[in-house]
Amino acid sequence: QVQLVESGGGLVQAGGSLRLSCAASGRTFSSYAMGWFRQAPGKEREFVATISWRLGRTTYADSVKGRFTISRDNAKNTVYVQMNSLKPEDTAVYYCAAGRYSRSYSEYDYWGQGTQVTVSS
Repeated sequence: QVQLVESGGGLVQAGGSLRLSCAASGRTFSSYAMGWFRQAPGKEREFVATISWRLGRTTYADSVKGRFTISRDNAKNTVYVQMNSLKPEDTAVYYCAAGRYSRSYSEYDYWGQGTQVTVSS
């Protein structure tokens, strides 16, 4: 089992920045790819970014490419997403997940409880 706890969400104006963190505990964190997903009200959960466990390969959704940066610190069992130039359409609950390196949420086995990000216009 892997337990994931997100933090860092909040209210920010358009154009602002936030950094989300996801602290992991339990089984070996560094064995898993880590992903960020988000879900806005009335919409399906969508892929944001993922980072592989060994080489730190990253993949981003087109909607956040160039604005968001995912990173991980295996020594601290923590994954981050730095979100810059935020837009109102980035408003959602953001979830971190541990699993296989993929854009698909079905490839992730463990999920955090989510943290709310609200971007005002």
